[in-house]
Amino acid sequence: MNYTVQPIYDSDQLVDILLIEADRARHLVGRYGKRLEERMLEGLPNKESVLPVFLGSGMGYALEALLQTWEGPVAVVDKEEAILQETALRQRFAGCTNLLWIEAQDSQEALAALTRWQMDQPDCPPLFPVPHPAYKRLDPDYYGELVHHLRASSQSDFWAQTRYPRFTGVIPRVLLLSSGYFLIGEFQSACDRMGVPYALIVLPDKEVGKQEFVEDVLQTIVSFRPDFVLTINHLGVDREGILTGLLEKMQIPLASWFVDNPHLILYHYNDLSSPWTMIFTWDADNIPTLQRRGFKHVHYLPLGTDVHRFRPRSCSSQHGSWKADISFVGNSMVHKVGAKVEQGDFPGPLLTGYKDIARGFGASPVQEVEAYLREYEPALARCFLEIPDTETRLAYEALVTWQATLTYRLSCVRQIIPFVPLIVGDDGWEDLLGVPGKQWQYHDAMNYYTELPEFYPCSTINFNCTSLQMKGAVNQRVFDVPACGQFLLTDHRQQIEDLFERDKEVICFCDQGEIQDLVRFYLTHETARTRIATRARERVLAEHTYEQRITTIFQVMRATYGS
Repeated sequence: MNYTVQPIYDSDQLVDILLIEADRARHLVGRYGKRLEERMLEGLPNKESVLPVFLGSGMGYALEALLQTWEGPVAVVDKEEAILQETALRQRFAGCTNLLWIEAQDSQEALAALTRWQMDQPDCPPLFPVPHPAYKRLDPDYYGELVHHLRASSQSDFWAQTRYPRFTGVIPRVLLLSSGYFLIGEFQSACDRMGVPYALIVLPDKEVGKQEFVEDVLQTIVSFRPDFVLTINHLGVDREGILTGLLEKMQIPLASWFVDNPHLILYHYNDLSSPWTMIFTWDADNIPTLQRRGFKHVHYLPLGTDVHRFRPRSCSSQHGSWKADISFVGNSMVHKVGAKVEQGDFPGPLLTGYKDIARGFGASPVQEVEAYLREYEPALARCFLEIPDTETRLAYEALVTWQATLTYRLSCVRQIIPFVPLIVGDDGWEDLLGVPGKQWQYHDAMNYYTELPEFYPCSTINFNCTSLQMKGAVNQRVFDVPACGQFLLTDHRQQIEDLFERDKEVICFCDQGEIQDLVRFYLTHETARTRIATRARERVLAEHTYEQRITTIFQVMRATYGS
């Protein structure tokens, strides 16, 4: 609300403020201001079992009266700068060490600040609103929302309700945080098949870390009483650490399974390395990086597959155009790289040399772009470190990683061109390989859930080359194709050695010069091809289903937090 202020004095003493709007004028406190404000304290518990929150400081009468007798923490939420300029209450109470001033212009930011403050107090007492009547009229959306949230918070001893025994049942109770990421659907289906009790909270779009989401989590914890919370790639975990801090206060473990590069994700976050956070990573090479960030509990957990979705079947007659001797499913990275080049405000030397940097990074064993620059390109590393903001540095690392993947993936795909491959992906492949026709066939990107399970059985050889964001790990296709009972030819990654037996369950090329000979051999040797595909499926069923991944998570969480 737009308004101006006019101070009212009595014998040179400020006694009231006139709030002048377009069509009316109101008094901040009126003739009996001291009595009116002190009446705001009625209903406040005598014992310091709550955290009083003044919603508007007014003339300061109530605040002064409380601070004379109240030794515990007190907060004031007041964004009315024009009034504060006249009352000078911030300066007057500046020496009060138990007083917190919050001047956030957004009610969600104010609630977040109050939540962080509450978390810092022993036993996290409930927040108790002390609303000033004039302020709700000034901005009903802002102060009204705060009153609503704080009154709901103060009506029950929330923290007492969260102190229940964990991991007492044979099967843990799980709270899933979802944003539509593909793995959550697999987790739900697997939990249903396993009889796992779970609750699901879906993140609203663009609302990660917002107060409503955190409140939904807390309310579900009280009603559902989970043994732990599970998320993918830290989705739902706010960058400021409100959620992890609350879970730590309640001693409720958080399990976060990273299935993408955690370096590119955690770049955004403050220190969230709570002892109540368990990190699982699909790439064992990430473990040292995560430990350096301060995470105490880090475990390797490779990807898996849903064998009820990816299962043996014949190539449907309606998909005749999908039949191929060899196929490859993957993004060309052309458009992703182009978008980063256009969006990023990168220093000249880094921009002009990004392709050479990507080529060197792709050929090196180093896992992170910054580490590669420090070791192999010190001059460019200094240029990179001079980029002032985290977002731009992160964008440049993504650019180099994607360009390295483009270069590597293209060189692999060119090796299968003599066999007229069917390539499934984006139209950037035309920029790289020319117009499809006699040399190669093209199909638009396919839906992971509805099309790929039917596509893999249509290829004699399913070809795979891995993104360079995972130099040692394996991707989803390494599990999905064998689950369909189909033959896979993939690039060698160190961690595949722990997942399949080479040459018996999986065929790998260590050098691109091997690709054509391997393709020729397995196109013409059906018995060998079928034997390997059968063994690979047996291995997947025995060790690499999502049910087995969930069981591993349960075992690790119970062993770490069950006591």
